[in-house]
Amino acid sequence: MPPRPRFDRRAPVRELPNINDRINYPQLRVVDSDGAQLGVISREEALDVASDRELDLVLVSEKADPPVCRIMDYGKFKFEQEKKAKEAKKKSHQTEVKEVKMRYKIDQHDYDVRIGQAQRFLKAGDKVKCTVIFRGREIQHTALAETLLRRMAKDLEEKAEIQQAPKREGRNMIMFLTPRKTPLVKKEEKEQAANKAVRTIPSPPRPTADKMASPHS
Repeated sequence: MPPRPRFDRRAPVRELPNINDRINYPQLRVVDSDGAQLGVISREEALDVASDRELDLVLVSEKADPPVCRIMDYGKFKFEQEKKAKEAKKKSHQTEVKEVKMRYKIDQHDYDVRIGQAQRFLKAGDKVKCTVIFRGREIQHTALAETLLRRMAKDLEEKAEIQQAPKREGRNMIMFLTPRKTPLVKKEEKEQAANKAVRTIPSPPRPTADKMASPHS
């Protein structure tokens, strides 16, 4: 018996679509390109109809009795299916947790870099774990670390909301941010909207001079 090859160098076999001459069933139930039922006809007749319309005969239900085919532009159909698949893949983004690490004594430049990283993560739809690392006796300054995390949440409030408030975890303090789902309405905008609503409330009608006059005068 010849030795079994370690791997197969042959190209993988591609599964070809069941269209036109690859359909081998003698009788087919055919649906026209506009959705009209052409009934059960022979394979040759179905191919002729598709050819007359300059379209393709596509097998859509092999298990039916007889199998169901549709006359369509297969190239256009395939393009639209691939487009839908790509759009579905974009929408099914798997949320990840990305971490931004820093020290509570971070300088302004490094802080700005961490803000930029967090903004990119949030824009991609990921959650952000903000971590302040303590070393040695720095663990005594948890209040400063919490202030730093609150400052970061404030600077990112237009893109993120706090999922978990600053919390000490071992020798770190962490905070979780999640992408903001609803636009942030700032305090000034709320006050402007409230003032506008008050101005639009109609005033009660004032009595006219005729109504104010006594009917017996």
